[in-house]
Amino acid sequence: MQDLTQIKAEARKAAFQRRKAAHDMNKPGTAGNLSEVLAGYRGVPLAGYMPIRTEIDPLPAMAEAAAHGPVGVPVIQAAETPLKFSRWTPEGALRDGPFGAKVPEIDDYFEPEILIVPLVGFDARGGRLGYGGGFYDRTLELLRGKRPTLAIGFAYEAQRADALPLEPTDQPLDMIVTENGIYDIR
Repeated sequence: MQDLTQIKAEARKAAFQRRKAAHDMNKPGTAGNLSEVLAGYRGVPLAGYMPIRTEIDPLPAMAEAAAHGPVGVPVIQAAETPLKFSRWTPEGALRDGPFGAKVPEIDDYFEPEILIVPLVGFDARGGRLGYGGGFYDRTLELLRGKRPTLAIGFAYEAQRADALPLEPTDQPLDMIVTENGIYDIR
């Protein structure tokens, strides 16, 4: 019998392949649905991410949101620790961060109330499969322990799976936004 680590690795590999195929066919404007969701939260501190590899690009929606309130991006502090979020602006200077993602040149940390979460795979119940480091799970657990925190998964529709192998420590998404639509799981 396979253990959960191996099952997750196989699910992750399949999801990466689906994401790459979707990314290769990507057309500009995929952040439109994300912009629509964020418009309902103008001024609420939020964090997105700097896209790497074949991740769907949230930057246009983040730039729109930055005109109304604080927007940040994750900065990894160390393995097995929650993320911190540094204030980001569309024109701000960036430096190389861990894992190839850019981060603001000057650290200006704050705690967001909305997280736009990158992912490898998702399911209709709000399950999320990430890269396996647990950064977002630890971060969401920490933030949700302090105040309501909205987790919005942003992905290509092709990243959807019927079901994902999940553990009790996996933090659920409240909403998933794809190029095809908005799934509100709350």
